Amino acid sequence: MASAQDLKDLRELVEFLKANEIAEFELEREEVKIALKFASAIVQPAAQITYAAPAAMAAAPVAAAPVAAPAASAPAAAAPAADDLAGAHIVKSPIVGTFYAAPSPDADTFVKLGDKVSTGKVLCIVEAMKLMNEIESDGAGEIVKIFVESGQPVEYGQPLFAIK
Repeated sequence: MASAQDLKDLRELVEFLKANEIAEFELEREEVKIALKFASAIVQPAAQITYAAPAAMAAAPVAAAPVAAPAASAPAAAAPAADDLAGAHIVKSPIVGTFYAAPSPDADTFVKLGDKVSTGKVLCIVEAMKLMNEIESDGAGEIVKIFVESGQPVEYGQPLFAIK
């Protein structure tokens, strides 16, 4: 039988899922299996989420290098970038959380630019509510763009990767 704390935690989880418009959620642990589907939610294609508990991950500070470019060349540079993504499949974040490119701060990244990926390949982790959610590729091809840096917060539906 579930304890009062378990029921409180479940209510908080349901509220989080509703607030972030997550249509489906599954969690399976040793003695517990939870599967939730919200009928009123609009289902949008997203990467499959699997739940795991890798070693605790610390957000490494990300330093952004300044980019100096003349203002006149900015529109010309932006046009080819958009063309480069034409026809690309965009993997979007299915949840709100923190993006991690590697399973731990000292490990290699799951993928990098130019990597060939197949359907089901783990691309990254998005941490939400202390759960490490492995985001898997829902298409096959080559990683042509990574939109976010490790440790950066991401929103629901935010582009993470472009695959061609």
